[in-house]
Amino acid sequence: MTRLELWHSCYLLFPLLVLYHLYISPYTKVEESFNIQAVHDILEYGVPTHDANHKFKTFYDHMTFPGAVPRTFVGAVVLAAVAKPIAWVGNLDGVQQQFLVRSILGLFNAAALIYYASGVRRAYGKVAAARYTFHQASQFHVWYYSSRTLPNMFAFGMSTFALSLLLPVTPSTTKSLITRSKMALYLLTLATVVFRSEIALLLGCQCLYMLVQAAGPDISVAKAVSLTRRVLIPSILTASLAGLLLTVSLDTFFWQTPKPLWPELAAFLSNVFPDKDSLGASAWGVSPWHWYFTSALPRLLMNPFAAAGLIPAGFLFYSTSASNWDLTVPSMGYVCLYSFLAHKETRFLFPVIPPLTAAFARVTAHFSVLGERSAIYYMVTSGIALTTVFAALVSHLVLLPLSAQTYPGAHALMSLHSISLNYPAQPSVNVHLTNLALQTGVTHFLSTPSFTNASGHGRPVFYLPGSPSGDIPPLVSTTRTKWIYDKSDNATAFLSPMFWAKFDYAVVEDPGRVIGLWDVVDKVPSLGRVQILNPEVGRGMLVLGPKDERREDDGLSRLVGALYGDKMKFLYGVVHDLLREGYGVQWLLGRQRGSWTRGWWVHWGLETRLYVLKRAQGGMIMP
Repeated sequence: MTRLELWHSCYLLFPLLVLYHLYISPYTKVEESFNIQAVHDILEYGVPTHDANHKFKTFYDHMTFPGAVPRTFVGAVVLAAVAKPIAWVGNLDGVQQQFLVRSILGLFNAAALIYYASGVRRAYGKVAAARYTFHQASQFHVWYYSSRTLPNMFAFGMSTFALSLLLPVTPSTTKSLITRSKMALYLLTLATVVFRSEIALLLGCQCLYMLVQAAGPDISVAKAVSLTRRVLIPSILTASLAGLLLTVSLDTFFWQTPKPLWPELAAFLSNVFPDKDSLGASAWGVSPWHWYFTSALPRLLMNPFAAAGLIPAGFLFYSTSASNWDLTVPSMGYVCLYSFLAHKETRFLFPVIPPLTAAFARVTAHFSVLGERSAIYYMVTSGIALTTVFAALVSHLVLLPLSAQTYPGAHALMSLHSISLNYPAQPSVNVHLTNLALQTGVTHFLSTPSFTNASGHGRPVFYLPGSPSGDIPPLVSTTRTKWIYDKSDNATAFLSPMFWAKFDYAVVEDPGRVIGLWDVVDKVPSLGRVQILNPEVGRGMLVLGPKDERREDDGLSRLVGALYGDKMKFLYGVVHDLLREGYGVQWLLGRQRGSWTRGWWVHWGLETRLYVLKRAQGGMIMP
């Protein structure tokens, strides 16, 4: 019987973190839209077996909104295939199906991280595995994105499984080592060909590192050639052919292109070698060459000790030096190569987070051993433990709920469905959705409310009561309300009264630009920008001192109240009054009250971003 060890907590902790992040923040952004819409269309309309071109153009979202570059359907097809029987047995509505689909992807990535933790246990021992588990769990980005239907997250699970296979195993035979290495390179190549072309950089760094290791200190060319012949070429070639066969055949069919389509190649060429009239990936913004090192990696690792140099410190100790080379050199090579591309995003570094976290865990595990004999190392180990706990609290109790407030489009759509129950049922409801709503959470899964009796949307569109005696039964329509959405962004059309005349509801950013008679039935907030308040702005007590000195809640006060309730809101008010207004200074120091911050403060809160409008009585509705 396997003895339970501390690192085994990852079997429960990692899936729970995925589901917790998904539960708190269940909606999506525009960058996730292709795959989430594709999964919906496959679940809703199936895969056509005849007249495919017509059915794709009629029903599938990607034909109407193809995006800047084509994306592969491989991930969407797999998710839909797994979700279909569960959705059918559970009779799930759209919101529940979206949660299910994202859960499947998130749990796949959680399984990959669990497998990596077990690899750390086999390679470096139970203490390092336990440290890895808790350092990984304390981070934010991996868990927040793990269930998001980005191509990066389909590739993340595959690359994590691959990198776990490259961790050393003791004892190990040559045959076992070759098998594991071939499978690792196979997965990395498959992820490159199908999902994310930049994984080729990580693949190249791993191959180069393996060749250097095989050559040894005497630089044996024969050993390097043997590795290339027995491991590198067979695995990479086989995976390339398999990946191309899969993605080209599937995506040529779904995109209905006259020529064979390899989406990831098309995306790579468009982003890295754009046309003369295009900026490529740089159109989405550029960052300095050092941004990954000075900004992205510290935020991803979420621990100041890791960012401050404990990972490089692993090279200084004999017991951790070899493992540090294995874990960090290919990973940092990937980061360095990727830094040459001007457009940078945090999620591009996700593949190297598990090995870098493992390197950090390896060093902290060694420090914990040294801490038993040295007071200095004990203090460092205690500091690492405290910062890990603090990072976990910030990640899961601060950053997560704050991030969940950035999906006004989804919240507006849910509000619209709820508000519509206050009015008589209609055969059809026409809604205009502004671009911001479409980018911040609106998906096909959410577009149709649940038609169960409990939701209220199952009510009949038409009802004619029967006779009092019961001889004539009531006449009830079984037709459901049809929700029709307009997603046009034609600025010229917005100036025409006839454009707005055909809608029952509108979700817009500026109600003043909507022509006609409309009622604002809801205001949907979203997280605003951080502002620094100078000493002359917004002064006064919030909760302490005489009532005549108190003022209305500020942005942070309302934000804290919305996220954590009235008790935390009151606590924030106390902190504000003590620090900014200097409450208690006279009693404590015997001098006139003064601000500890010299009157400076931060403003950050929820700001109205979208308005839900309903056509007012007397407003024209075109048939």
